[in-house]
Amino acid sequence: MKNYSRRKFIKKSGLSAIASLGGSTLLNNSCDGNLESTSRKGKYMGDFKAPKINTIQVAFIGVGARGTGHAKHIAKIEGTEIVAISDLYEDLVNRSVKNCIDIGNGRHKNIKRYFGGESEWKKMLDEVKPDIVFISTNWKNHAPMAIEVMNKGAHAFVEVPIAVTIEEMWQIVDTSEQTQKHCMMMENVNYGREELLYLNLCRQNIIGDLLHGEAAYIHELRFQMKEEERGTGSWRTHHYANRNGNLYPTHGLGPVAQYMNLSRGEDQFNSIVSFSSPSKGRNLYSKNNYSKDHKWNALDFKGGDLNTSILKSQLGRTIMIQWDETSPRPYSRHNLIQGTKGILAGFPARIALEGGVPGITKDHHRWAEGDSLDEFFEKYDHPMYKRLGSLAKKMGGHGGMDFMMLYRIIECLRNGQALDQNVYEGCFWSAVAPLSEASVVQEGLPQKFPDFTRENWKITKPLGIIS
Repeated sequence: MKNYSRRKFIKKSGLSAIASLGGSTLLNNSCDGNLESTSRKGKYMGDFKAPKINTIQVAFIGVGARGTGHAKHIAKIEGTEIVAISDLYEDLVNRSVKNCIDIGNGRHKNIKRYFGGESEWKKMLDEVKPDIVFISTNWKNHAPMAIEVMNKGAHAFVEVPIAVTIEEMWQIVDTSEQTQKHCMMMENVNYGREELLYLNLCRQNIIGDLLHGEAAYIHELRFQMKEEERGTGSWRTHHYANRNGNLYPTHGLGPVAQYMNLSRGEDQFNSIVSFSSPSKGRNLYSKNNYSKDHKWNALDFKGGDLNTSILKSQLGRTIMIQWDETSPRPYSRHNLIQGTKGILAGFPARIALEGGVPGITKDHHRWAEGDSLDEFFEKYDHPMYKRLGSLAKKMGGHGGMDFMMLYRIIECLRNGQALDQNVYEGCFWSAVAPLSEASVVQEGLPQKFPDFTRENWKITKPLGIIS
């Protein structure tokens, strides 16, 4: 296979525009695969338990779409005190402050407000000195904000993806290890009922040795392009125009990676190949919905409408990962896990086991699905879902998974427990994006995953079935 120099790679790929999106380091690092950090000064964070915090002082950076929901949930959880909220826009800060005061039962009385400037969040960290900070901002800001938060003495909780480039991911790992502060990417889908149930079934060996998984984020989001000045569409649209790969892999991949115990003692990420379909949908949507001189029609959307990547683990397991936020089709995350004794799949939920699913099917040639699965789900529901599921559904947020994730974060910090997701998992799951971009431009050339754990994954405990 032909080797690409950096200059030829840039010229062939047309990815020079990525520099404006924080992706220029992709060209230095991802095509070389196993980039490593030069830092070795910190301590491994795989099973890290931070000192207990009885009442956790919480701050937020970004309270637009996701951040405002996180603030509402945290305001309801005992053992928290919201001390500061920062956003570019004053009205968003005021809205979240009011929400938190109204629903906080008197616990959030003195919330400081920061808005109006690109660096107000830094001022907030210096003045307020929170224990933890939730970051829900533009993708390109995730890494620099998380790094600054940890350096200022707080734990960082970051919306997906954790970072845009491999270099940023190494910087996050190094900073977390050096400061001994958590940096968790908030993959909420790991807290869905189906995902927790399938994790429990895998741990109980119901489907045998794991062989293959399928993960996706298929969600038609062209309507976000209407958010031209503020909101997700105002910045995410430019990623679609300038990047070609799987830009949003973690919602589907997170649960499947945890089923397989990737990066947790059993198996590890090895390599990935990636291909994208032609780029048609965004250009057509812009042409059909906006005037010829509109700024969206000035963009040439280079990202393929559908990306398919195949990940191979060190044990030889495979995971198909798909991403499509453009095509007119129903939502799906696939959520499939195949073992030697059966298969679990999602969208819709269905199960097939060798010899049949007890009380439902007689063999593996027919799916057990629909209402017939009710008793099976109740029997094998994850213990944590049995404890928190009803409360989470009542509180809301993607069917309750958002609330359960945030509740667990606070619970772990107050009890001095290891988090359900560590910093390395956030980096491995997010690394699919830049590695897929490198593979696509090199016509499917395999890309090696860097080992963010520096081989310490071998001693990392599997995620337990938490009650």
